[in-house]
Amino acid sequence: MVTQEKTNHAEEEARAQLESIVEMVKRLEHCQQCNGEDCELTDAEVYAGINLYYKEGDKATDEERGEYHDEEAARQYILEDALDVEVRADWHEPSNIEVKPDEYLLLLCTGGPACRIIGELNDWQEPDRARIEYQDWFTPWIELVDITSEEHHALLVYAQQFYFGS
Repeated sequence: MVTQEKTNHAEEEARAQLESIVEMVKRLEHCQQCNGEDCELTDAEVYAGINLYYKEGDKATDEERGEYHDEEAARQYILEDALDVEVRADWHEPSNIEVKPDEYLLLLCTGGPACRIIGELNDWQEPDRARIEYQDWFTPWIELVDITSEEHHALLVYAQQFYFGS
């Protein structure tokens, strides 16, 4: 019973992290396609994108809309979100110092619960795949399943903002 409660709590945290990632990527991709003029984002979407609390009737200022459309700020927000970035390589001879990493890990939160994104890197050390996992104290890592194609896309785009080279 306690283990199931921990798993449910950790899964809820992973879903919350994923929801946040989707919003961050949504903002980044919007910045790449829109210069801010004649933008049809709602005030609620602007507030969510720059991490402000929105209540019915709030109006986003021109400054807030400008902040939302700052692509570099959107990318920086993603880069500052992860607690830790790690890579590792496959088994190899100790004398082979030119081995490139082939897997990555982005730690999103620690403790109980903990959440991370892991995946494989291609030959150019860019993420090819991404999956989100969660755990609570004294439980194994579990992959978050039943995610939508939009959420999977957001995970990969999020991971692709990080540099995994040497």
